[in-house]
Amino acid sequence: MSSTSTPARLDTGFAPAFAALCLGAVAMGISPIFVRFASADMGTTPADVGPFASAFWRVSLCLPLLYAWMRIEERRAPADAPRVRFSKASIVGGIVFAGDLFFWHLAILNTTVANATFFATLAPLFVVLVVWLLLRQQVSRGTFIGLALCLLGGAALIGQSLQADPARIEGDLYGVATAFFFGMYFLAASRARKTAGAARVTFEAGLITSAILLVVALAFDTRVIPQTAQGIAALLAMSYISHAGGQGLLAIALGRLPAVFSSLVIFLEAIAAAVFGWAILGEELTLIQSLGGALILFGIWAARPKAEATLG
Repeated sequence: MSSTSTPARLDTGFAPAFAALCLGAVAMGISPIFVRFASADMGTTPADVGPFASAFWRVSLCLPLLYAWMRIEERRAPADAPRVRFSKASIVGGIVFAGDLFFWHLAILNTTVANATFFATLAPLFVVLVVWLLLRQQVSRGTFIGLALCLLGGAALIGQSLQADPARIEGDLYGVATAFFFGMYFLAASRARKTAGAARVTFEAGLITSAILLVVALAFDTRVIPQTAQGIAALLAMSYISHAGGQGLLAIALGRLPAVFSSLVIFLEAIAAAVFGWAILGEELTLIQSLGGALILFGIWAARPKAEATLG
């Protein structure tokens, strides 16, 4: 699960890959808006279904689109392009992404949204630690500086709403588990992209994630089928925009950019969520939050891969 990238790949593909990564972060960052609209009139969990069922629908509804994208991508690819089906990395990616969504919903149920979101932003920390300590790969000083700035920025964005409550420690730990599994997804998807296209990696991982979450939803949720048009629309929006768009663009970027740097760019998701909340829902955006967003942007700039560097 390497974070390496050659100078040639950075020179020729950085700009479009970085743009895809930023758009993917924004697509994932708008998902709380869909959740809010889905539950605003019902006072229940998103889309009038249980929390694990909503995660299942989020991933599974867009599988036909991802399959069509995969067929088109591979039809247009050169004959000698790598096309490994259900590689170990893709399978691991699907499993750990299911873990990410499973623990994310447990965190939401057992602690505050602010706490769950804050601990979930620790994902890049796990990526850096695994790459540096377990995979024994060099991590640049700029990456450590960027990580520190992004973590400080994320804390500023969310910190005013954090609550220290011993009764919520279990939910907070679920948030940390969310970060760990999402970090592992970055590494798995990055490895999978070495032997398959972005569409195949996103589709195969999504298929495995859906199968796992379906079992979980049937076991733990009493409401699996959405009952309202509003709920169905919210699930479709989350699936096609936040999952197909967000995860698909992430997979495209991971074919060109190091996993460590890409994980830091996903901090833009927190900025996007705050901006959408301000622009659409009228939520307050304070000066401290704005400074937190600026810190994240500066941290991403500090951690950007250099053309002369080979590790990230």
